[in-house]
Amino acid sequence: IFSIVVFGSIVNECYVNKDSQNPELLCIFNENESACSYGIAVGIIAFFGCIFFFIVDLYFQQISSVKDRKRAVLLDLGFSGFLAFLWFVAFCFLANQWQRTTLTRGFAQGADAARAAITFSFFSIIIWVVLAVRALQRYRLGTDMSLFATDQFPADPSAPYPGYPVGSGTESTETYQSPPFTETLEANPKGYQVPAY
Repeated sequence: IFSIVVFGSIVNECYVNKDSQNPELLCIFNENESACSYGIAVGIIAFFGCIFFFIVDLYFQQISSVKDRKRAVLLDLGFSGFLAFLWFVAFCFLANQWQRTTLTRGFAQGADAARAAITFSFFSIIIWVVLAVRALQRYRLGTDMSLFATDQFPADPSAPYPGYPVGSGTESTETYQSPPFTETLEANPKGYQVPAY
């Protein structure tokens, strides 16, 4: 939502006429076209990135490959960190250019949109840092548990299947008497007639 506010406000209200005599639309941020273009680009990248990772989160439980799950979480971590950096640069760049802007009558009409873009750029830094930290926690949780565990099965296909861990904390007093499926059964159990064919 913050990315929509940033690129929407820049696109809609940050291109204005400097005065009534000049019909050319100029970027309100110190007439620097790069500032407006950068804000729009980061906003659009963040918006589509959010949609992509929302879909990945919806289907994350259906990803059966451990390696693919690990890649998805690492991609989320990297993208969130990268976007936090891009938003930091956007905030600094837009705030710097806005500070240098001389407000004319034409520029005054887009001042609120420019302030909104700067403010929501700052909020976006916080949001993307939080998302990066959550992705890092998810990665660490996955390496500690069975989310990414590949060592639970032996790498060698001919190796025996590992048994249950020993020493779960509770000792059983019952002992197993005989191995399963090796008991001898009666040839004709009571009450059962062998059919004659």
